[in-house]
Amino acid sequence: MALNEAMMHQEHYMDFLKVSSKSSPASGAGAIAGMVKDGVPVNLQSVGAGAVNQAIKAIAIARGFLIPTGVDISCAPTFSDIQIGGEMRTAIRIAVYVHRLDSRRAAGALSPSEVTGDPTRAGEPGQEA
Repeated sequence: MALNEAMMHQEHYMDFLKVSSKSSPASGAGAIAGMVKDGVPVNLQSVGAGAVNQAIKAIAIARGFLIPTGVDISCAPTFSDIQIGGEMRTAIRIAVYVHRLDSRRAAGALSPSEVTGDPTRAGEPGQEA
């Protein structure tokens, strides 16, 4: 997913990174991380299972880039009916949400239970909480 005009799509009030099944997840991750760092809203649009797969992989990779900087992201998918070449298609649109982390969490200094809030993950595997 290169950041070029073919990938960007101007909608009424929102830009979408268009992701195809041939998009590079690493390139998409770089675009997502860059937009997050610049404070630009991130929304992706994919049509088809392969395209959605590449979009989710890009988001997962972008999380790996951002968490060490004190920023985490999450996403929410929605369905949208769009027109492509005169045909109506169903797209998956994915909104990316930004979360600021405290410095201990970003540095990986918290235990699993502190990160998740789940007391069942307090100890190492096989140990009681």
